[in-house]
Amino acid sequence: MADKSTFTADEWKTLLESVMAAGLAVTAAEPHGLWGLLQESFASGKMLAKAKMDTGSNPLVKAVVDDFATGEGRSTSRDGLQEQLSGKKPAELKDACIQILGKVDGILGAKAPGDAAAFKTWLRQISQSVAEAATEGGFLGIGGVVVSDAEKATLAEISSALKLPG
Repeated sequence: MADKSTFTADEWKTLLESVMAAGLAVTAAEPHGLWGLLQESFASGKMLAKAKMDTGSNPLVKAVVDDFATGEGRSTSRDGLQEQLSGKKPAELKDACIQILGKVDGILGAKAPGDAAAFKTWLRQISQSVAEAATEGGFLGIGGVVVSDAEKATLAEISSALKLPG
């Protein structure tokens, strides 16, 4: 069972960043208005709360969620992402987030292979939840699609980066 002590400070930072990167990649794939952004942000937060409350959650997922719930954990994640994403356009943001998720695959494979599948599946669930949070297209949410083609393509890229079946 892996926890924070299993990883170097940089590896742990990458795991923390991956929580935000999983949702941000989808948001950047199909940027839209403030309401959609709020719905997608809420979806990410809801997945964190669900993992925190679920007694059956993977211990590594719980450890990351618990650290992310602290001011220090959020700052580490936020500051690391700002450093990597500053000045990037939406397509570049998406690609950078997917690169972070690829790093997570490598870190977990080397340091926590027993927790890797559960953690990576959880990250993909965050991405899926964000993709389904706001209707794309249509007018005032009517007549649009739940997950746009750009979001579907990004979900496939996320699955590939995490080496999960599509």
